[in-house]
Amino acid sequence: MRIAILKERHAGETRVAATPDTVKKFTAAGHVVAVEKGAGLTASVTDDAYASAGAELGTLAATLKGADALFSVQMPDDATLAKLPKGMLLVAHLDPYGAQERAKALAKAGIDALAMEFVPRISRAQAMDALSSQSNLAGYRSIIEAAQIYGRAFPMMMTAAGTVAPAKAFIMGAGVAGLQAIATARRLGAVVSATDVRPASKEQVASLGAKFVAVEDEEFKQAETAGGYAKQMSPEYQAKQAELVAGHIAKQDIVVTTALIPGRPAPKLITKAMVEAMKPGSVIIDLAAPNGGNCELTKADEIVTHQGVMIAGFSNLPGRLAADSSALYAKNLANLLPLLVGEDGARAPHWDDEIIQGMALTRDGAVVHPTLVKESA
Repeated sequence: MRIAILKERHAGETRVAATPDTVKKFTAAGHVVAVEKGAGLTASVTDDAYASAGAELGTLAATLKGADALFSVQMPDDATLAKLPKGMLLVAHLDPYGAQERAKALAKAGIDALAMEFVPRISRAQAMDALSSQSNLAGYRSIIEAAQIYGRAFPMMMTAAGTVAPAKAFIMGAGVAGLQAIATARRLGAVVSATDVRPASKEQVASLGAKFVAVEDEEFKQAETAGGYAKQMSPEYQAKQAELVAGHIAKQDIVVTTALIPGRPAPKLITKAMVEAMKPGSVIIDLAAPNGGNCELTKADEIVTHQGVMIAGFSNLPGRLAADSSALYAKNLANLLPLLVGEDGARAPHWDDEIIQGMALTRDGAVVHPTLVKESA
């Protein structure tokens, strides 16, 4: 199979879908990897490194010529999509809920598309789960960004001139990103607390040395889907939870929000009034900024200051760790590859495999993912 790797043309995207290590694995297995010149520069990967690993370097047109599959981080732009040959396999983050018209366009163009967002949450697919690998780094980076914006130290410091109190950090959402944020904030010396609507998260939060904060009623006990995601909570529960955390937030120096539900606007967890109750100099890092934010005052890709409180809405935190994020994402794709080829190494997606079935967005000229088919019906 001939695999194409292109420059990412999505605004602000610094990651790349292949590394020299994965190129070596692909070529050792008999595949041809074509990389567009300059594709890895923003992730600290040179063209020479790709060439040394066995990749072919060329222009956009040369990279796509004869390609059976395109591995990408984000959905290619319209100009690039127009150049993809009919029958090509596209594997990328495809924003399936937010770009349904683009999905229809892919189907019309005869592109078979697999959405990395739809990798099933099953044990066998963990090594292919790009949402988890990227969220892990996003959680880490959220604390690093908070430490940079925050005007004080994180750990307690005892000096001859006096004692510096430790920062208080509150993590809202204890999924993959939230747990990594908890661990990172703890390593930096902050006093950490966290909340989540999933009962299983209470023990996980405690295991990392953080205090758990939540309304633990009957709805809370049923607040997790079979796939391990948090359910959308009722307005009544949200009101009770908001009342509980409002007083808690007012005492915090750092708040990180991570509540992002696929296909839905981000729930508003922090109101303007809550922000105004926080101390000047406090920092909110909103990981849900791409879907509207968990804070009422969040603006995507901006740092908003309101009454001395800074609210950062970074849309692509993994992209701020481009080298590591690219390495993990490329490994996710490498682990997926055996399900995309036949025994002879030719392009032959295993359409009957539950992982590929779960990821399939378009196939044979039609939008096939059950969620999107249902919504368009």
